[in-house]
Amino acid sequence: MPKRRILIVDDEPVIAESLSEMLEGWGYETAVAPDGRAGLAAVEEFLPTVVVSDVYMPNLDGFGLLREMRQLHPETAVILLTGQGTVEMALRAIQDEGAFHYLEKPIDFAKLRLVVERAVEFSEARRENQALRRQLRDRGAFGELVGVSEPMRQIYALIEQVAPSSASVLITGESGTGKELVARTIHNLSPRKNVSFVAINCSAIPETLMESELFGHERGAFTGAAGRRLGCFELANGGTLLLDEISEMPVSLQAKLLRVLEDRSIRRLGGSQEIPVDVRVLAATNSDPAGAVHRGTFREDLLYRLNVITIELPPLRRRKEDIPLLAQHLVANLAERHGRPARLLSPAAVEALQSHTWPGNVRELRNVIERAVIICSSEVIERHHLAPYPLEQRAQSRGEDTVTLPVGTPIEEVERRMILRTLQKTDNNKTRAAELLQISLKTLHNKLRLYREQGLLPDGDGLGATRRRPSLDEEDALSGGARRR
Repeated sequence: MPKRRILIVDDEPVIAESLSEMLEGWGYETAVAPDGRAGLAAVEEFLPTVVVSDVYMPNLDGFGLLREMRQLHPETAVILLTGQGTVEMALRAIQDEGAFHYLEKPIDFAKLRLVVERAVEFSEARRENQALRRQLRDRGAFGELVGVSEPMRQIYALIEQVAPSSASVLITGESGTGKELVARTIHNLSPRKNVSFVAINCSAIPETLMESELFGHERGAFTGAAGRRLGCFELANGGTLLLDEISEMPVSLQAKLLRVLEDRSIRRLGGSQEIPVDVRVLAATNSDPAGAVHRGTFREDLLYRLNVITIELPPLRRRKEDIPLLAQHLVANLAERHGRPARLLSPAAVEALQSHTWPGNVRELRNVIERAVIICSSEVIERHHLAPYPLEQRAQSRGEDTVTLPVGTPIEEVERRMILRTLQKTDNNKTRAAELLQISLKTLHNKLRLYREQGLLPDGDGLGATRRRPSLDEEDALSGGARRR
């Protein structure tokens, strides 16, 4: 690595030269300036990582130099030295003027060395984050998506091509990769951007309510239908409708959806009138659509109708070069959301984030960053603020997180054991288990109900014995289902 540069600004040549020799002995590259004005000129040429400056100097004193540095080079840490120090001056230097640290002469060299090391780390972290912010502003974001990796650039190009049209798009990818963000970006870049964007999660709505959620109902259509209610197609008329987790839609309803896509008209439940709708339909799934067709849970003709354009989102582990940029983007957004000061990510924190496999993808990264933003009380987010996620051993490397099965074990039994072992690992957290298994929460509950009916769950399993609070998606379904944007 290149040597870190320290600029020493002091009008006493003996002190300046002795400091220079000391710092060079610690491995730093140094330069010397006799006063604040010369120091500013040296900054432009020498580009120091840290400035160590005396307070009392001719032409421009240390406080004047500090104020100029904050305006011109805010990423460079400034350490002030003085032989006439007071508590009030120290407080002014650090709290009011923004100095990194304040030291009195004669200098305690052990303390100076520690302060310089910390200042170098601070300046490098600030410079790296400023570079990331410039990168994010100049070329790192596309709509609501963030990333500069080649897979993301290909996705940006595809979105740019498909957004102006009204073609249906099928968005695939693991849970947490940002499928809804892609859909919203397509909508925002389309001619429909000033009309509604409506998203509905097909796995979170009971089968008995799904038809009403999509197409609406008339008064008296069923018990409890006290009045007319518009469905998602009418709410999104002129705009965009996202059918999230489309592979979880009941097969019986898929035929009706196909007819609506072809005829561009809907009929409310309990009604007789055909209502024309102009809706661009986007669909998303975290499962393999072709596999769902093969299993008989997804209509092949519906897949062909939806699959005009396919956008496949890569998991975060396959685009780790995007993590520093994405993490800083999340830090800025979440700090604003929680009313916290903007934070910097230390190089060690970035390294920890890049070393993690992120089974929960961007959603998991967001949770980790949100925790760090909330608990961090300093200006720099360090590695320990990210605990426990990127600091824990990878699950794949721990023997207790493996399942060993003999050759010839039936596929159904392999699936059952894997589900139960994953639930055990997550302490019966079904939402987390579903994410790890890359299946929907509804599918997991259906599997457990089947195992229970077949007597294939161990005694005292506790899988369903306790009542749990409904998830946000389930509460959404019970209160109306559609999330209108």
